[in-house]
Amino acid sequence: MQIGPYTLNGQVMLAPMAGVTDRPFRQLARHFGAALATSEMTSADPTLWQTEKSRLRRDHEGEAGPISVQIAGYCPDMLAEAARFNVDHGAQIIDINLGCPAKKVCRVDAGSALMRDPALVRAICEAVVAAVPVPVTLKMRTGYCPQQKNALALALMAEASGIQALAIHGRTRDQQYNGAAEHETVALIKSQVDIPVIANGDLDTPQRCDQVLRATGCDAVMLGRAAQGRPWIFAEINHFLATGVQVPPPDVSTLAAAFLGHLDALYAFYGEPRGVRVARKHIGWTCRSLPRGETFWQAVRTLDDAAQQRATVEDFFKQACTLAPTRMAA
Repeated sequence: MQIGPYTLNGQVMLAPMAGVTDRPFRQLARHFGAALATSEMTSADPTLWQTEKSRLRRDHEGEAGPISVQIAGYCPDMLAEAARFNVDHGAQIIDINLGCPAKKVCRVDAGSALMRDPALVRAICEAVVAAVPVPVTLKMRTGYCPQQKNALALALMAEASGIQALAIHGRTRDQQYNGAAEHETVALIKSQVDIPVIANGDLDTPQRCDQVLRATGCDAVMLGRAAQGRPWIFAEINHFLATGVQVPPPDVSTLAAAFLGHLDALYAFYGEPRGVRVARKHIGWTCRSLPRGETFWQAVRTLDDAAQQRATVEDFFKQACTLAPTRMAA
């Protein structure tokens, strides 16, 4: 798949997720075979660019390219300036957020709330494309609500405005993450545009990804929640798409090495005590799938020292190697 000058090595991508896809998690996903890992959405409001949160979100040190950064806002001029700012700080692809359903985003008319105003979406796309010399992509939903499923019209407009790839989550904004995602709309969009289209929503197994790619004709799939606690899913999907064979999940010792490395990256990236707090959710997602994982999670979640947290997780994996089958549950 090609986005501007960049040829992606694979058809499976990590979706941008606020509070999740920081640099350490993006690097973990890329380690397991994600072809692209887009950053958490960054605000177009320049008054927020010097906050600690914003500084960390534009930290791409040591990250494999192409580096994709998602920007969120509602003002075309501000979004254009945010695109320039992030390109100056290492972004090689700019992604416009038209898909976030969160209330705090939509109530300021950003994210998926923008889908109610096609003229504004056009102005945003044109402004951002004109502002930067790098490819601009767009992530959206099928519409704001079932009565206003306008993703096809917006996709055609986006392509005409110079957008170079589209990611479509198969739900409307008011569905949030409830119910089943539908990919018929994604297939319709793919049949009508010439730029790459990426399917997103409820893609949680290699078989499901293969099915959706075949049914929609899409160029790639994008995973979000399915990668939380299971980052090796990218390797599983890549292998299945290439061979039609389900590869076993990694053995516990392999997972332990990768996950402990991820903890070290979180501590280094955030420092203490924030790194410990951020690590807790990753520990919960990952370790609760192992024997006695729930009991372990209840004990480790209260630790506030990085060295103690890491040592406790390492001991847990050592015990899991003797209690669990040689491989993780799929």
